[in-house]
Amino acid sequence: MNRGFLSHVNFYLLAPVLALVIISLTVIFSVSSSLFWSQMLFVFISLVAFFLCTNINYKILRLWGTPIYIFSLVVLALLLFLGIESRGAVRWFELFGFRIQFSEFIKPFLAISLAAYLSEQKPKLTAFLKIFAYLFPIAFLIFLQPDLGNALIYLFVVVLALLVFGFPLKFFASGLIFVIAASPVIWNFLHDYQKQRLLTFINPSLDPLGTSYNAIQSIIAVGSGMFFGRGLGQGTQSALRFLPERHTDFIFATIAEELGLIGALGILIIFSILFYRIFLIFMRLENTFSKIFALICFFILFSQFFVNVGMNVGLTPVVGVTLPFVSYGGSSLLSSFILLGLLSAVDKGESKDKKVLEIR
Repeated sequence: MNRGFLSHVNFYLLAPVLALVIISLTVIFSVSSSLFWSQMLFVFISLVAFFLCTNINYKILRLWGTPIYIFSLVVLALLLFLGIESRGAVRWFELFGFRIQFSEFIKPFLAISLAAYLSEQKPKLTAFLKIFAYLFPIAFLIFLQPDLGNALIYLFVVVLALLVFGFPLKFFASGLIFVIAASPVIWNFLHDYQKQRLLTFINPSLDPLGTSYNAIQSIIAVGSGMFFGRGLGQGTQSALRFLPERHTDFIFATIAEELGLIGALGILIIFSILFYRIFLIFMRLENTFSKIFALICFFILFSQFFVNVGMNVGLTPVVGVTLPFVSYGGSSLLSSFILLGLLSAVDKGESKDKKVLEIR
């Protein structure tokens, strides 16, 4: 790669991500060497995608907002009929031998679409309603897979983005009242296992060997690591497979058990640095589309981080959300790297425009 190719890369943004990936690979290797080599391949593909995305002209991104949205709707609808079924869910397309979870993969592109749409709106009631009408088909199609976790992430991101964008609080209060009033209808749409997860979140003792099992084992794993951890590959919950999904949804619990409080705090500190770097980018951007896109990037990663870590320590229900850059899996990793690659392109592109204006 030549200097011109790397000139768009924000290495302050990339550094904490690489630290997370190194910790992730280390822990995944302690779980399974075969998973480690698969994840190494995913890391290589994701890094290539990141560097390619950093060189995209940020000015043309917003022009793709509507086509991206329409394409996403079509593919999510087709997925329900043509997707690969696994564990009762239809969330994956198979391409060249790889399974792609489309609800994960489209996150950075829908961030472009939402930012492009929001940048043309004013904080009025009509715009507020249009944005939720815009969100509903995407979230509903993802919910039908079923993938409640990602459907909620999309909802959280939009709500948080609109709050910061400046929509009046009374709009959100009205929306909350509507959701509470419609909760019996929403409850009937949930699958039985989703209802049970919510009930056992409130009272884990309801089904300790069933739907509460994952959450209970995760909390045990986090606590058993104590300060310095049991050592790589030495965790009783993760190594002996008492902890389900120990390399995906519950990898934070695996890290806490094997590396202890030191390892868990390390993950939290690195994520804090990453969020701070994204916040600095948001603060220095001036273009409306660019600022909104940076804001959405922040909320996508923060929402996943908050929900996943919350699941692992019993603060949020178990809804199957991965930990960005840490959980095993190609779709989540690729999506997160593309997101930051696009953010790096926006940041460097706008900085270059400012320099040109200053010279003139």
